[in-house]
Amino acid sequence: MYLKDNYNGALQQPVHSGFDATSTVHDVIKGIDLTGKTAVVTGGYAGIGLETVKTFVAAGATVIVPARDTQKAADNLKGVNNVTIERMDLMDPVSIDAFAEKFLGTHEALDILVNNAGIMWVPLQRDQRGYESQLATNHFGHFHLTAKLWPALKKAPGARVINVSSYGHQMAPFNFEDPNFMNRPYETLQGYGQSKTANNLFTVELDHRGKAFGVRAFSLHPGSVNGTDLGRVAPMALFQQMGTHDENGNIKPAVAAKLKHVEQGAATSVWCATSAQLNGIGGVYCENADIAELDEGNIAHNYDEPLSLRGVQPYAVNAENARRLWALTEEMTGILFPVN
Repeated sequence: MYLKDNYNGALQQPVHSGFDATSTVHDVIKGIDLTGKTAVVTGGYAGIGLETVKTFVAAGATVIVPARDTQKAADNLKGVNNVTIERMDLMDPVSIDAFAEKFLGTHEALDILVNNAGIMWVPLQRDQRGYESQLATNHFGHFHLTAKLWPALKKAPGARVINVSSYGHQMAPFNFEDPNFMNRPYETLQGYGQSKTANNLFTVELDHRGKAFGVRAFSLHPGSVNGTDLGRVAPMALFQQMGTHDENGNIKPAVAAKLKHVEQGAATSVWCATSAQLNGIGGVYCENADIAELDEGNIAHNYDEPLSLRGVQPYAVNAENARRLWALTEEMTGILFPVN
């Protein structure tokens, strides 16, 4: 079992964990002791990232939170013990290098890396390299960070890398011909979708390469979560188009009642990072604190029914796509990530 990976969705079957969409971080962490463990959680100062940090700390872990807005991080994490805040911007490669260098200089091993930070449905923006911002932040930045922290990950016994993806990966496969919208009209949903597909493909390939060193990788959909600021700059028209908001821009009460709160939204991240039910498994896309099903046209999706937004597209766990994206990412970022 240990040497199996999730190429082409080979392991993409629920393990019947006993948890579901209503399960909270308190449910999934019960009985788990993280004393002596070190975790890094990007975006660990808002939404489900903050809840993930609080859960790890309560279970005994020491947590480092790299933050673009260190003042906001300090405010939101006030009173949470065993947390260190460091400056890092996922769209700034120099800051990623500086964060990783400092971490490696002060920590021998890294047990858990949660690549949680992300942006969604933003207008067209580019980083200093000309790369589209959702792809640069959600995938390139986290690939870069994981590569730089690799020496510490492989020194930990059974380290795990958690890439917070989304059902949004179903909005678009990865566009290898034009990932940065240089030759096609910009559509923010397509940009977000391909960045989340990239999270899944990165997970598949990282696990394939990392399992020989005891490092396993997981991606996940947290669910449709109320009370996060992820969609803060998204045009209201997008939500109205999906049928979740009315003509006045208010979320429909019937939809709001079906959304997860943050303690439920963070549950799958925490489960992926800590559960013994995943021992010997890796590269899988998870949801509702279990492994998701492959979506081969057998799942009906309805945006005003959040529980129907489930499953993983075969293109997002395809072996050839995973290998191709790894090579392209190394080329585009200039970050060689030899897993050895």
